[in-house]
Amino acid sequence: MNHIKDTVIIGAGLSGLVVGHALKQLDPHHRLMIVEKSGKCGGVIQSFQDKGFTAEWGPHGFLDNSETSRRLITQLGLNNELAKAPLATHGRYVCRNGALQLIPQSPLKILRAPLISWREKIGVLRDLFKKPLAGEPTVAKWANHRFGPALLPYVDAVFTGTYAGDYNELKIDAVMPGARALEKRYRSVIRGALATAWRARKKHKTRPSLPTMLSFTGGMQRLVERLADQFVTGEELILHRTVSSIARVEDQWQVRSLEDEPLTGANLVIALPVNQGLGLLATLSDSMPLRRVPEAWLATVVLGFAGARLPPGFGFLAPDCENRFILGALFSSNMFAGRAPANHIILEALVGGRRHPERLELTDDELIAGALGDIGDLLNISDNPVYARVLRPGGGIPQLEAGYPALLSWRDTLVKEMGGLAVCGFGWEGIGINDMVKTATDVADKIIERRTRASAQPELKKVYF
Repeated sequence: MNHIKDTVIIGAGLSGLVVGHALKQLDPHHRLMIVEKSGKCGGVIQSFQDKGFTAEWGPHGFLDNSETSRRLITQLGLNNELAKAPLATHGRYVCRNGALQLIPQSPLKILRAPLISWREKIGVLRDLFKKPLAGEPTVAKWANHRFGPALLPYVDAVFTGTYAGDYNELKIDAVMPGARALEKRYRSVIRGALATAWRARKKHKTRPSLPTMLSFTGGMQRLVERLADQFVTGEELILHRTVSSIARVEDQWQVRSLEDEPLTGANLVIALPVNQGLGLLATLSDSMPLRRVPEAWLATVVLGFAGARLPPGFGFLAPDCENRFILGALFSSNMFAGRAPANHIILEALVGGRRHPERLELTDDELIAGALGDIGDLLNISDNPVYARVLRPGGGIPQLEAGYPALLSWRDTLVKEMGGLAVCGFGWEGIGINDMVKTATDVADKIIERRTRASAQPELKKVYF
């Protein structure tokens, strides 16, 4: 094996695989090596299949509103394997006062829906007159300041569904920098969102449509399998190799491992989840603002029923004020065809998260019983499941809490100071598939082009329940 490469990539999760793929697309002769400590590629993206039921250990899909992700799917030849669930026809519910309330996906329908009183809806307009909060407020403090307390349970549900997090700890500048930028520029999120929508409509001449949730007929694992297939094992990909240290030596990066001789590369990409990446980066700088970020861990309770029916839609979320055992549930057989045998349904209930890590200490039987209690109460399913399985987490979800914006700034400064270094992965630029694909693609582009781009303005991410 040639131990001298153009680029060494640490981590064969989604980010590392996309960086490698993009490098090969831009320069087929680029000499690269992806190093992975485990025996498989894909990180937490792993599909589960048993007795005709399909579930996910990690993410369940991604929206089709990212040009970079759409291009990747085409390059991988996966368009014919896509499974689609349009948001326009697949709503989601929020548990409020012990019952499920359907959340419409359009602003006008939300305005008409009986989610809060008309007096409370008018109170949301306080956003037009509120000055931006100074510092780095939590999501809960920020939302209460801008829109009032009536919306807090729904805001809680959004961030429960996205981060399995605690909105009393998550920082708005970290999780929604686009909304924060609009607030500061227009002194109102509503005013800024309307201005942004108007400019987009003038540019495209059409009214924007709701995106579609995408997966693959065999589950999300198909994406990382197809990415990994293009790398030659031993020459471009090494599994079961634990990186012990990294160092900058005479304008080259040296990557040492516990199992083999060092690898040397002009470029080094650390494509690891935040906390794993911090463990390696700590040796390069004494000014790291955080040594570790908090994580939320989830267990998935997979339940299959014969002859039962689910409400139409993706699933439901339960804010913490509802005191439910589960954080919510995905109606998997509603979302994508073929996830359950004929005349059966499958749902995946989520347990734990930032607020209730103690529940992951329960036995599988206790987790199943707790999930069934909420499912029976909220969905009126009284039959015993014909299938039940608990999927224990393989990794945690990074929580973008106090100190995270400073950590990003430190990372960016370090990358500028250290020639040939790039840092990406789960939690660095978000936790969504589209976020990671775009960041990893940009990393490869910068390696090939050898240029530094100006910092992009934060994007306003729309909230879809």
